[in-house]
Amino acid sequence: MLRRNFNESQYRLELDISPELQTVDAGYYKSLIGVLRWIVEMGRVDICCKVSMMSSFVAMPREGHQQQLYHLFAYLKKHHNARVVFDLTYPDIDYSKFEQQSWTKFYGEIAEELSPDMPETLGKEFIMQAFVDADHAGDMTTRRSRTGFLIYLNCALTYFMSKKQSTVETGSFRSEFMAMKQYCEYIRGLHYKSRMMGIPVTNPTFIAGDNKSVLWNTSTPDSILKKKSNSIAYHFVREGAARNERITGYANTAQNPADILTKALKLGENNKRKASSMLYDLYTS
Repeated sequence: MLRRNFNESQYRLELDISPELQTVDAGYYKSLIGVLRWIVEMGRVDICCKVSMMSSFVAMPREGHQQQLYHLFAYLKKHHNARVVFDLTYPDIDYSKFEQQSWTKFYGEIAEELSPDMPETLGKEFIMQAFVDADHAGDMTTRRSRTGFLIYLNCALTYFMSKKQSTVETGSFRSEFMAMKQYCEYIRGLHYKSRMMGIPVTNPTFIAGDNKSVLWNTSTPDSILKKKSNSIAYHFVREGAARNERITGYANTAQNPADILTKALKLGENNKRKASSMLYDLYTS
């Protein structure tokens, strides 16, 4: 049995060549993954990325993978105090980072499409904000990138995702743009769902990321992207800005909590600070 620290930077799940687990142990590995998935669903955003990574090996788990699961459960045992607080207060957004532009030259006079059978809106509107990130070519075997994003309704964390991208992107710009596209597809559905529940949605969603090139291309009308394979996602994201569905702004990597959803970070102060910003009492005894 391998004995490595789960957070050791040299260890990579996809490069593990330890012996494959036999039938009984492999079944046990799958059951542990099922337990961890439920724990993530209950709000443990700090282990979401790691569980997603380990879930990809349920078809052929190895002894090393099982050892990492034990390390993860040890982490949960040590840091079992974690609360997701549904804070309904309105966020303090720096609107100077989210500059709105005129998109009429490129997309004409367009607006967000509304369903004709939408019910009457009731109550107060909330502010949607999100943090998006991607880990370029993080998988050492396939060189696929990983998308991570968080969605807040007012100050309440309501959704988070960590998922390997379905294509191989040759540059960090492209992997970050694919992450932005995945998020924008989700938020369009969230806008529709909210309205069909009678919740007023009139403000754009404020999206923060740490790739300045992506943010410039999604917020500046005069920017151009010619490569066809990426230009479809490019125009999908930009058209959403033209419809005033969403607006993008910059967040430094050190201040971007979505970073913990794209890579298995070591448990340093940076990771602890980002996790603690979403899970209260996480590191208290």
